[in-house]
Amino acid sequence: MPFQPRVAILVPAPDYEENWRPAFARKAAALAAAGLAVEQRVWTDPGDLTGFDLILPLFAWGYQRDVAVWYALLDRLAGLPVVNPVPVLRWNSDKAYLAELGAKGVAVVPTVEVAALDDASLAQARAALGAEEVVVKPAVSGGADGTHRVAPGAPIPTDALGQRRLVQPLMPGILADGEYSLFFFGGAFSHAIVKRPASGDFRVQEQFGGREARWEASAAARLLAAAALAAAPAPPVYARVDMVGDAAGVLHIMELELIEPSLFLHHAADKGAAFGRAVYAAV
Repeated sequence: MPFQPRVAILVPAPDYEENWRPAFARKAAALAAAGLAVEQRVWTDPGDLTGFDLILPLFAWGYQRDVAVWYALLDRLAGLPVVNPVPVLRWNSDKAYLAELGAKGVAVVPTVEVAALDDASLAQARAALGAEEVVVKPAVSGGADGTHRVAPGAPIPTDALGQRRLVQPLMPGILADGEYSLFFFGGAFSHAIVKRPASGDFRVQEQFGGREARWEASAAARLLAAAALAAAPAPPVYARVDMVGDAAGVLHIMELELIEPSLFLHHAADKGAAFGRAVYAAV
């Protein structure tokens, strides 16, 4: 009988509100088709993971809400067979990596980090960005948690006041064209989608009314994504690269999703076969 590696996929706690199960079913099916035996473990309390051939944090959704528990888990996972590797997960957990990408010449959404957001620091950030309408978000964030669009003259949202926050201009492309996501497995491009917000919103996530469609990624988008991924501490086995256009349509990296991204495998021509092969190869 051929070797069937045991893979633990870290999933949310039972009381987590987002419906992660349809996406889990697609990923699990792709992994099973590649010859992997999949088991679920709750990421906040996964138990003993030493018997697994591979550990995937693919559904560690909500980690941004309990950062201390998340970083403690990464400490526990050090030395275990984890994909993506723990140094990549740790690096990708805090969006301060955007400054590192920018320093390496990668086009990123302009970002100002503020240690404790108040009216004065927000005014300084607006001046530095040359933008009046901005987006304020936590440095450790996911699913648009704590992300706010702040118009000129509007008060700072209560949950952001006095907190460490990233300030970015509201990119015109998000409203005009949407946000693009490119997917890579084992370093090879797989597929791409465009996510568009609901009317009157700027967030593209499904829970806020966002919708997605398959997208034929341009050469410029692929090159930008590859440059961003090359800056990671180690080559990721799976990756989603989110980008958005400025007023001139020039693409900028919004974020790298190397921890627990939705992979939209139903939009991949092979329905996730390349994803399964890449994970199996990492065993």
